[in-house]
Amino acid sequence: MSDATSPKPVSVLFVCLGNICRSTMAEGVFQSLVSSSPASTQRLVSSIDSCGTGAYHVGDSPDRRTMATLRQNGITTYRHAARKFDPSTDFEHFDYILAMDDENLADLVDLRRRAVKKAGGDEGLGKVMLFGEFGGAKRRNGRGEEVADPYYGANDGFTTAYEQAVKFSQVFLERLEKGELS
Repeated sequence: MSDATSPKPVSVLFVCLGNICRSTMAEGVFQSLVSSSPASTQRLVSSIDSCGTGAYHVGDSPDRRTMATLRQNGITTYRHAARKFDPSTDFEHFDYILAMDDENLADLVDLRRRAVKKAGGDEGLGKVMLFGEFGGAKRRNGRGEEVADPYYGANDGFTTAYEQAVKFSQVFLERLEKGELS
């Protein structure tokens, strides 16, 4: 494919509340899937990151249960230091900003609305979506699945978050490969 017809690679940001459980799980899974994909798929993704809407854990490593779940599933090289979402740069840098739950989504939509007003339009600002829109079952409100926060629960919540991250990431990549996302 020539450069004139090659799709522009996309950048993806995963967002939860504290950036130590769900968004880091999603980032680790997505990085692993992209790196194990054919070169043609790898070229479709320019950058991957995660952050939180809150600043509770800035600078911290992911929760030990997140890391244990990733390791149990063969993802052993993932590293991350938690950070807070930065509306002054993240909306411009990332094409897809994927929220883990409705509360994260509402926070991001509100921040994006302010960024659009400040910029005088939404050109060049990333799309804010619920991660569960990619392969998740639709809920009564018509939205995709939420990735529930496993922080205060048992290890099975981390397993569920991992399984959702795999499913949603695979659907995202399939849609990207088909040219349905840009």
